[in-house]
Amino acid sequence: MRAAFAQAGVDCELVLTTAPREATREALHAAQNGYDAVVAAGGDGTVSEVVNGLIQAAGDGPTCPLGIMPIGTGNDFNDMAGLPRDLAAAARVIAAGHTRQVDAGRVNDRFFHNNCALAMEPLVTIENTKIQRLSGNARYVAALIRGLLKLQAWEMQISWDEGEHEGPMFLLSVCNSPRTGGLFYMSPCARLDDGLFDVVLAPEMPKWQVLRILPGLFNGAHLKHPLVHCHRTSRLTIHSRPGTPIHADGEVIAESETTVTYEVLPAKLTLLAPNSATSPT
Repeated sequence: MRAAFAQAGVDCELVLTTAPREATREALHAAQNGYDAVVAAGGDGTVSEVVNGLIQAAGDGPTCPLGIMPIGTGNDFNDMAGLPRDLAAAARVIAAGHTRQVDAGRVNDRFFHNNCALAMEPLVTIENTKIQRLSGNARYVAALIRGLLKLQAWEMQISWDEGEHEGPMFLLSVCNSPRTGGLFYMSPCARLDDGLFDVVLAPEMPKWQVLRILPGLFNGAHLKHPLVHCHRTSRLTIHSRPGTPIHADGEVIAESETTVTYEVLPAKLTLLAPNSATSPT
């Protein structure tokens, strides 16, 4: 990675993080001390930590420029933003200095940039952290199966900009981009810069129905199922019984929350991106 930066003519200070939330502290410090940009080297979890630091430093305005060197497993946000996977190409994008503004989200007192979910998704994420013998996409699929076996419904009261719902829920996914988990197109029409979340809801149902729906997650076909609904909103409030786990950008941030609030932060992130690239988000 250092060689890629050198070839691109980027003068940088590399910081190796070794503990959770350390990237947030380092990004906050860098933004407050006038660095031209902050680059997250890792996957969506690392990017999320850096995003939290940059938003904390930004106050009411947009963040300082964020670059990404995608060396994680899923790299969902990187791909959905139309950024290159090749590190040399990523370094050239950072060196060019072109930016675009994309949305971020707030969930309770945390920020996220790609996806945040309650109920089934974080349950799967918890299972994913327990699996040691597999890696990559195979690990995600194994975690999905294990999560399904443990799945129980959460009784939820949900309200958003133009609607509300009450009842037992299996799935509630708040999407800023189309893809999560490296594989799953939870909301294919979600956009990073429209000022809205795509919220995907699925109520409690027989588990054989869940099994029929799951393959559709790989291409978005699950949204055609009559029990699965998608709403666009700038705000969302959920009261859950029992408390629901929460994950943000693939990392579990809570295991039992009874009240959860979401808010879109339009055009909050200043992202270093190809000048002429277009992306579906």
